[in-house]
Amino acid sequence: MIPALLDAIEKNHTFLVTTHENPDGDAVGSSLGLASFLRNAGKEVTIHFKDPVPDLYRFLPLTDQVLDTVPDRPYDICFVLDVGEFRRAGEAVTTCRTIGSFINIDHHITRDLFGAINYIDSAAAATGVLIYRIIKASGQTLDYDTALCLYTAVLTDTGSFRYSNANPEAFTVAGDLVGYGINAWFVSEHLYESQPAGRLKLLAEALATLIISPRGDVASLTVTLDMYERTGTSAELTDGFVNYPRSIRGVEVAIFFREIKPCLFKVGFRSKGGVNVSALAELFCGGGHHNAAGCNVEGSIEEVRKTVLSRVYEALAA
Repeated sequence: MIPALLDAIEKNHTFLVTTHENPDGDAVGSSLGLASFLRNAGKEVTIHFKDPVPDLYRFLPLTDQVLDTVPDRPYDICFVLDVGEFRRAGEAVTTCRTIGSFINIDHHITRDLFGAINYIDSAAAATGVLIYRIIKASGQTLDYDTALCLYTAVLTDTGSFRYSNANPEAFTVAGDLVGYGINAWFVSEHLYESQPAGRLKLLAEALATLIISPRGDVASLTVTLDMYERTGTSAELTDGFVNYPRSIRGVEVAIFFREIKPCLFKVGFRSKGGVNVSALAELFCGGGHHNAAGCNVEGSIEEVRKTVLSRVYEALAA
């Protein structure tokens, strides 16, 4: 698969790089890392995200060049990264008529095979790892900017190497990237020690919604639109909130209900391994990984909680 991918890069010149809506650290880091690699190879690259780059990741190079629209011009190839479902790349990409072909690079268990080339490996800790493999196979030397982006992708998608996807390859890749001059504290400071005060205010409101099941094996948090209004914040500051209920002793499945608009909630699942939350998310037309997945569910918060929790309890009882 990688040789075909490198051949496509060599034979083409204009590239569009994009990722999923509400981009996380892996989405941002892998996209910017690939864009940096392509530019170093002399290619013409446009970077587009449906949603803004979260402030948390704006220390990364090229974030100031991410566009919220797709310029009306021809592209030989569009790289779509970390997107389990093609629709999550946004209509500007999925309906674009000036793209020659798509290359799909992803590590989700649930995925659409929408690319002319589909480089998928669910055993990879992050999409950033797949980009690293491609660059190493190309023979091109990584520069600092590319390494910084990919290190951030791997670090964030493994939960700073705390999650079960932190396999030997993840540590090997991270170690190699540090060798290009990455200061681990510099990255950690930006990711974990530079929070805006509003995020803690929003977290305080979210923690007040904590619900733990009678058996103590399921816990959830909720963020609603009025919470953003009261704290002067936005959805991008909720990244990582689901880890708080997940961290409770005895909890097997953590759930984060985030209101997107009235009567529509983004539901994020996290598992400690005993429950395949990707299968849960698929019940609601979502998807993801065994231990991390998500979906959208319509209804009031009471209705959504009831519907989702019933499915979670069924999964735990199975």
